[in-house]
Amino acid sequence: MSPSRETGRHPTIRALRRAAAVLFLVSGLAGFTSATQLAAAQDVERERRLESEIVDMILDGEPVHLDADGHSFLAIHTEAGDREPFGAVIVMHGRGFHPDWPEVVGPLRTELAEHGWETLSLQMPVLEKTARYYDYVPILPAAFPRIRAGLAYLRARGADLVVLAAHSCSVHMVMEYVRRHGDGDFDAFIGIGMGATDYRQPMREPLPLATMSVPVLDIFGEEDYPAVRREASSRLAAIRAAGNLRSAQRIVSGADHFFHDRDEDLVEAVERWLATLPADG
Repeated sequence: MSPSRETGRHPTIRALRRAAAVLFLVSGLAGFTSATQLAAAQDVERERRLESEIVDMILDGEPVHLDADGHSFLAIHTEAGDREPFGAVIVMHGRGFHPDWPEVVGPLRTELAEHGWETLSLQMPVLEKTARYYDYVPILPAAFPRIRAGLAYLRARGADLVVLAAHSCSVHMVMEYVRRHGDGDFDAFIGIGMGATDYRQPMREPLPLATMSVPVLDIFGEEDYPAVRREASSRLAAIRAAGNLRSAQRIVSGADHFFHDRDEDLVEAVERWLATLPADG
């Protein structure tokens, strides 16, 4: 990746974003009436078990604990080597996994850092192992304070350009955030395997891609889940309707939903797209 970056935003905007970080730190779930119910619905014990299994095995990056409306959760922060980062990427895993999952999120968080991007991989809300898409739909808003906490952490570190990168179920969490709050809190979005659900459990609402103003990358595998592939043309039409010229759709040849043996291709495609973004968001 070339260190030469396009700039295109006034310094005042950067100052406003940094000021907004302070508001994120204290806002929590302000405006939500079901924070207690959401907290109770999550499988916190399973989340703790996942953390205990991986935290001592993290080789790249540092575990940090962030606060989400009073709930301390694990994230893995990885600096961009010894260079000034191009920007920061918040990485969010698929259903029931953890922030160092070896498929998709692990390669993204470590390899993007090697190529000049600061990364922060978040532990997302989990339910029991047998939970399906419709089980997760009611707790999608439980991800909101975690997303806010990640944004606040990176803005406080001085990141002007923060990209959300979500895989599978976390895509639904980010899309619900956009439905309720828009996309003004972050600078770009990468949806990996967008629209994945379960058999006979279609999406309750269409993805709000047509309403988004930030650049969007829709990336999925050539052999992804049928629903992901079937709705690709509709997603592309919605992205184009939104009108951001930096938005794009990419298909990774030979890849399945988890990019088995195609991690390098995924990272390369994401990195190339990230290089098209303005340096200051």
